Amino acid sequence: MYVSSPPEMPEARHGAMTARAVLASAAGPAGRAGRIETLRSDGPLVLRKCNPKGPEPLTHRRPDAARVALAAGTAGPLGGDDYALDVHVGAGSTLVLQEVSMMLVLPGPTGARSRMSITVNVEDDATFVWWPEPIIAAHRCNHRHDMRIALAPTARMILREEMVLGRHGEAPGDFISRLRVTRAGRALYDQQLAFGPSAPGWKGAAVLGGGAAAGSIIAVDPGWTDGAPEPDPYHQNAALTPLAGPGVAIGAVAPDSLDLRRLLLRGLNTLGPPWAI
Repeated sequence: MYVSSPPEMPEARHGAMTARAVLASAAGPAGRAGRIETLRSDGPLVLRKCNPKGPEPLTHRRPDAARVALAAGTAGPLGGDDYALDVHVGAGSTLVLQEVSMMLVLPGPTGARSRMSITVNVEDDATFVWWPEPIIAAHRCNHRHDMRIALAPTARMILREEMVLGRHGEAPGDFISRLRVTRAGRALYDQQLAFGPSAPGWKGAAVLGGGAAAGSIIAVDPGWTDGAPEPDPYHQNAALTPLAGPGVAIGAVAPDSLDLRRLLLRGLNTLGPPWAI
């Protein structure tokens, strides 16, 4: 049953906001698009159902994909804000989640940390595409971005994450991003990136090496029964690395968001059809 709730005013706590959004998909009738069963969001996190213009390329061009857009209803998150997004991709369904614009993480009046928590569960024979826009860590921000994804054994997924270190001409604030992916209950990928004044050594060659943007694409496909693609250091600042399972991690560091996007897409295109876009 489809449930849709309009954005509500988020709960305010000492000048900060607490906002929650919930999204769930289910498989549709044979030959028809999948359906959105739950679509509920607070003011800062606005979920909107979209109509695909054609077959989705990152879903093996399946015509039955359900598409949802996530938009920011307010500026931020600001220091002290606490946002959460829960996504459930039902068995056999295909869900494409995109963002309308970049997320600008800003400082708050007290210096408190802001948080964004994303939890995703993808059931058997389901496909999840999470294609967000970059996160910009503004000067003096203090933010933690956590994403946890649980995949069933036959689930398929591709996601992109991009971080930009400050707006043009400014140093970034403190930013921590962690992405954890499990498959059938076992760890498949766990990566944390920290930069800013409270993260010693983040400018060194072992972390960002002077880059102003960093990101990754994670692709998991149970169809890689003979193993994921071979390692490919296709650029001095980017590489494709197979995971200990049917997946790959494409990572890159770049001087700006445009070069980062180009490097990540170049790595994705090395996978060939149906991944290339």
